[in-house]
Amino acid sequence: MNKSERFFRRYIFSTVRIILLFLFLNILLALSFVAISYLGNVKSSKFPIEDFSGHITENGGRFNADEQAEEMLNSAGAWAMILDENGRTVWEMNMPEELPHRYSTTDVAMFSRWYLDGYPVNIWSRQDSLLVVGFPRGEITNYYISVRAWYVRPIAFGFFAAVCMNVLLVLYLFIRNARQVKKAMEPILNGIRCLSAGKPVHLEETGELAEINAGLNKAGDYLLKKDNTRAEWIRGISHDIRTPLSMILGYASEIEETSSLPEDVRRQAGIIRRQSEKLKNLVADLNLTTKLEYSMQPVQKQTLDAVELARQAVSEVLNDGLPDKYELELSEADPGKAVSITGDQALLSRMLCNLIRNCAVHNPGGCRIQVSVGSRDTACTFSVADNGYGISEPRLTALNSDKDIGSTQKQAGETEHGLGLKIARQIVKVHQGKIRFSNTVPHGLTVEIIVPVETY
Repeated sequence: MNKSERFFRRYIFSTVRIILLFLFLNILLALSFVAISYLGNVKSSKFPIEDFSGHITENGGRFNADEQAEEMLNSAGAWAMILDENGRTVWEMNMPEELPHRYSTTDVAMFSRWYLDGYPVNIWSRQDSLLVVGFPRGEITNYYISVRAWYVRPIAFGFFAAVCMNVLLVLYLFIRNARQVKKAMEPILNGIRCLSAGKPVHLEETGELAEINAGLNKAGDYLLKKDNTRAEWIRGISHDIRTPLSMILGYASEIEETSSLPEDVRRQAGIIRRQSEKLKNLVADLNLTTKLEYSMQPVQKQTLDAVELARQAVSEVLNDGLPDKYELELSEADPGKAVSITGDQALLSRMLCNLIRNCAVHNPGGCRIQVSVGSRDTACTFSVADNGYGISEPRLTALNSDKDIGSTQKQAGETEHGLGLKIARQIVKVHQGKIRFSNTVPHGLTVEIIVPVETY
């Protein structure tokens, strides 16, 4: 059994012991209460002596008991006698032979304390006589309790205080155990939260939970090493591919622009150039999303004109050669109103460009793309909408819940890596903003970005 199992087992046993202690104390209190209540009724010993006395009648100085009285005595295994005012036995039933038939005032005073020659008895006063009902020896235990009146209130208070202390003790022990468990588990929970957030973890490998702490440290080191390996691999690929890719782009452009070459060769060179540019953009996207994911991208914040920022993004997309089948417009929600924000110009421009290009990528048949800039309270709003295919409700829900979404391209053989939307999300997150996706009426997709005017 390892230390972790012993820890939890000890906690379980401790909880069980507390519960048993609580039950024992309460059972003890309940039994004490029952005993006190029982002793309060011991004068009758649960024998209905008053009812029994009613079945004994007197006629001319002679006492007679009916059958029911005899049955009551027999069922209780008891005996009975009646003494006159002089202590003589004037009537008896089932009375033991060794008992005398005459008693002095002293004898009556003694057995009125509930014992007569070892027989526990109950007494009942009748007119000019005394009814005594006795029970077998050892069957009933009688106690005489005498308490001063001024002790009653402290006893009652003490009983109440004992109950309160009992409850408080249990609460204290439970809280104490819970605090100990919380104290031991809190570093582990913090470590798990750090792991889920991709942050490094280092826990003290001491105490009863040292094995769990060591496991979390090992997992954190493994994940960190894995992430660093991936980031280094992407950076290495980006660096190694830059030079040959530049040569491919240069030679492809040169061949495409050489008029002396055959038309087919120039067309093929153009295809090579365009595909190489896609590859270059893909590598750049991979590098940027890795930097944003691991907070390696320095954010250079400055005061920006939101409208001018959107205008530059639209111009960049148009200058890159947007086909004529796409109609790109820029509008202001509040024309003439200056909208200033604090942010990284390069990242925000990249975000808008990615969203605009995303509209073109997912609508190869052409569409209208409208970029809008506005303000809302202490935030700036960017909107990129198209009237293209749009997306299904499940995919829309996945986007708004920050889940990954697969390609929506229709052409066979083409795939979309989805880095455009991922980078846009990451840039919005860096600027403490929000991004929301919705369907355009009657069809299409609208992406709304809300960025605080001041980000910290």
